[in-house]
Amino acid sequence: MRRWSSKKTSSIPVSEPAPPLDNVPPGVRLAAAWSWRVLVILAAITVMGLLIVKLREIAIPVFVAMVISALLVPFKDRMVRARFPRWAAITVAELSVIVGVSLLLYLVVTQVGAGFGRLRERALTALDDFAAWLAASPLHITGDELSELADQGWAALQANVGSILPGVLSAGSTVGHVLVGILLALFTTLFILIDGDRIWSWMVRLFPKNSRAAVDGAGRAGWGTLQSFVKVQILVAIIDAVGIAGGAAILGVPLAIPIGVLVFLGSFIPVVGAVVTGAFAVAIALIYNGWLIAVVMLAIVLLVQQIEGHVLQPLIMGNAVKVHPLAVVLAVAAGSMLAGIPGAFFAVPLVAVLNSSVSYIASGRWRVTPAAPAVAAALRSPAEMPGPRRSWFPGTRL
Repeated sequence: MRRWSSKKTSSIPVSEPAPPLDNVPPGVRLAAAWSWRVLVILAAITVMGLLIVKLREIAIPVFVAMVISALLVPFKDRMVRARFPRWAAITVAELSVIVGVSLLLYLVVTQVGAGFGRLRERALTALDDFAAWLAASPLHITGDELSELADQGWAALQANVGSILPGVLSAGSTVGHVLVGILLALFTTLFILIDGDRIWSWMVRLFPKNSRAAVDGAGRAGWGTLQSFVKVQILVAIIDAVGIAGGAAILGVPLAIPIGVLVFLGSFIPVVGAVVTGAFAVAIALIYNGWLIAVVMLAIVLLVQQIEGHVLQPLIMGNAVKVHPLAVVLAVAAGSMLAGIPGAFFAVPLVAVLNSSVSYIASGRWRVTPAAPAVAAALRSPAEMPGPRRSWFPGTRL
């Protein structure tokens, strides 16, 4: 039989300390909190990058239009402030790009066309001299052996014509895509000139109300940095083109104007453009004027590039975009690896714009800086806006 204890137990519960719910050290918690946030940010950047690569035939013309607009919008605004009609200012700004690029292409085509015959003769002469040097060298390669190697190369070309033809067709398709991209860039530039403020206001409205002031200020800070970058890059490109083309003209190297134009265009592609255009100038000097003038031309190219890298870039470009030279080199390398020449072209302005935007948000200036008049309505909620709820794009409603 079970015996019952005569002692009365206390009805008051004894409170014991609860076991800790989490024994993870605070440092690990902090590291984990930062880690998943960084992973989310990297995932968002990766998805955005994949979308840009997938839609590169649209994204590249739009980026080009933004770079061109960064130069043309201040020009249009100055014309409007000078009492020019708005439509006239927009038309002049758009036509200036078309006329300027067409003039550069015209100079290159006419100059190269005028000197093509002489270039062909000098190239053949240089090839004969090279063949003679090979015959006199320790290799003792004769002209018959060179002809045999050329015949073998031609036979290999004919044997692989089936695999080369798709590449040629793909190149033709690429030319068509380039033409479509040029038209898209021109149309995008035109609409940014016409309605850029309202388009930006509409984009600001896509963000939550509490973040619109920060987004607007960051975007305008990045836009100002992009404008400074374009102006300074044009100045640096002009200095490079004048220096190298002037040196070629003094040395008597032909095609000095096409060399200058190519150097000007190549200066917009950091590192890669300077190497390619400099090599082209040295090759022309080698074909026309011999190895001695080619060495002097190489020295001029290196001198101009050193002045650009150690004087112009740190003093002018550094103050304009406020990006460290190491960041520029790494950005160009990463951009070229991910997207080739377009990636190298857009790497520096993208890094500069992101740096300005992030710095603006981190500084907190958006809390005290008043919004622009065109964006003031976008910073309010739709319920606070009087009248019908209209979209920033004509003909549509929210």
